Amino acid sequence: MSATSDNSEALGFSESQKQAILTLLADEDQGVFEQIRDTILERGPAAAEWLQQYTLDSDPLLRKRARGIVSHFEQQTADTEFLRFCLSSGEKLSVEEGVWLLAKTGFPEINIAAYIAVLDEYAEKLKDRIDFGACSEQMLATINYFLYHDLGYNGNIANYYDPENSYLNRVVDRRTGNPISLCAIYMFVAKRLHLPIAGIGMPDHFLCRFQTSREEIYIDAFEKGKMLTRGQCTKLLIQRGHDPHDSFLAPISPRRMLLRICSNLQHAYTTQDRTEDATRLQRYIVALSK
Repeated sequence: MSATSDNSEALGFSESQKQAILTLLADEDQGVFEQIRDTILERGPAAAEWLQQYTLDSDPLLRKRARGIVSHFEQQTADTEFLRFCLSSGEKLSVEEGVWLLAKTGFPEINIAAYIAVLDEYAEKLKDRIDFGACSEQMLATINYFLYHDLGYNGNIANYYDPENSYLNRVVDRRTGNPISLCAIYMFVAKRLHLPIAGIGMPDHFLCRFQTSREEIYIDAFEKGKMLTRGQCTKLLIQRGHDPHDSFLAPISPRRMLLRICSNLQHAYTTQDRTEDATRLQRYIVALSK
């Protein structure tokens, strides 16, 4: 363990106290660790700044526990930022900004700019492949081939309720997700290409819709971009036990889309009995419902 200079006044510990705390933090006794962790947490964010240097320490136990405490404060910050976004943004908020802020609440260490750059790269590659003078089906087929064949995106049928299906960073990492998260990828790439694609919040499912003044094509991003007519969507609604109301095939507002993502995630955590996470998501749902 090596000590480097830090803001001792902000932390409120002397150098000798800090060395003692580090020793106890690496104690193999879980009870000792929990007591000293609570003492550190009481010091607030200044403790995270001090412990940051020990997240790379040579002692694996100290390294692990320092990372855990730093991550705790980073998660608190991410939680505050996302709640502020939910409460201050209107109906036409930026869904993309919202999903990345949400991702940070679950994975505080992620580099959002790096993931945005990945979507930018997708769009740049597609610009060279799409014939923008071609028919709509051909343009969409090019996007589908790139996303589902070249990149390997697919619907996570095997583990549909995995919470990671709702965090866009993990969807990009694993190339799999649920209907709404895969639609989000599709929509964000399409937006960069200036294509008119919106989210359609059907009951129990989520689609994208390409629409111009002359045509509309529904896209099932969970089914490798399968293209559907309005009639086929109506049939799908009936098969799923729903009345075919026009509202079910209308674009969902950005705020409602983000709310639905949070609701899916809250349900996934509840299914896994992860009460603390489910409660955290419930706060977001209440904020977005206002």
